[in-house]
Amino acid sequence: MKFGINFFPVVDPDAKTATDYYDESLGLVELAEQLGFEHVQTVEHYFSPYGGYSPDPVTFLAAAAARTSRIRIATGAVIAAFTHPVKLAGKLAMLDHLSHGRFDAGFGRGFLPDEFAAFGIPMEESRARFAETVEAVRRLWTEENVVWDGEFHQFGPVTMLPRPFQAPHPPIFVASATSPESCAASGAAGYHLQVVPSVTSRETLQDNISRYRAAWADAGHAGSPRIQIKYTAYISENREEALAAGETYERNYIEKMTGAIASWASTRSDQYPGYESFVDKVAQYDFAASLRDNKVLAGTPDDVTAQITQIAEWFGEDLCVSLQFNPGAMPIAQSRKAMLLFCEHVMPAFSGSRVLEGAR
Repeated sequence: MKFGINFFPVVDPDAKTATDYYDESLGLVELAEQLGFEHVQTVEHYFSPYGGYSPDPVTFLAAAAARTSRIRIATGAVIAAFTHPVKLAGKLAMLDHLSHGRFDAGFGRGFLPDEFAAFGIPMEESRARFAETVEAVRRLWTEENVVWDGEFHQFGPVTMLPRPFQAPHPPIFVASATSPESCAASGAAGYHLQVVPSVTSRETLQDNISRYRAAWADAGHAGSPRIQIKYTAYISENREEALAAGETYERNYIEKMTGAIASWASTRSDQYPGYESFVDKVAQYDFAASLRDNKVLAGTPDDVTAQITQIAEWFGEDLCVSLQFNPGAMPIAQSRKAMLLFCEHVMPAFSGSRVLEGAR
């Protein structure tokens, strides 16, 4: 099992400026490399305190690459429908070079109606646009004189520069969790997987991961599929302190998410079945239930070790667990302490990693 860190900025500008958030987060990236984490990733969202400090993950990851030399950097994920594939292929190939081949390309469909409306893209086109863009980017990375005559984009002949640093291209990840069809299609295509357990039931996620692994194997792809699974982590030597932080910052997350998804109450889309009830489901969020179901990690290092042990039993021991240590307006010293506790007391139980000398 491997461990990485992820950033999903649930930040109110009145609580923390964008400059402060970026500076603090990049400091955590440097610490993560010192501590032996496998990757760092961030999201793409717009407008609201729910992720709005990360409208361009590539820019943040380029800064992260400049400050590090070993840790992998990943989009988690870019919203494929919002960028022309020629531009996206070029930006991501450039990031692959700036990181000297440490880049993992994560693509997602997006799910917020207000974002699609701002880009003038019907949500009914999201699945088809996603599939077309990812395939076009892959071809632009690997072929010359590409001619593309798709449903949404037409171009060519085009030969991209630069070609990716990694051959034949950076590892491609697809963000999916709720759709068994998407998980199976990703496995069949040879794409790796990014999942968020908080948005679905354990049973559904287990089934989807099983479908994904089976599709990968049936297609005969070389190597093993990589699965990144994302959690927020609240760790302290004092259990009550960790749980209090978890409840506080998870409540902030739910409040910000509620504002971002409010338009789902009046939106219907065949591409997103059941999302019209999203607002009601989020309103029923209960921290204790989420903790009990291992959808959030919180407690002492021993508590979190037990949670991850259970997660490995549910979903497999070959996962890469991607952890957010700095949700919302959490003081940066608290985030750094949690990372150190995790690496000193939790990570060695699964990977044999140790805190590197001088990391404190």
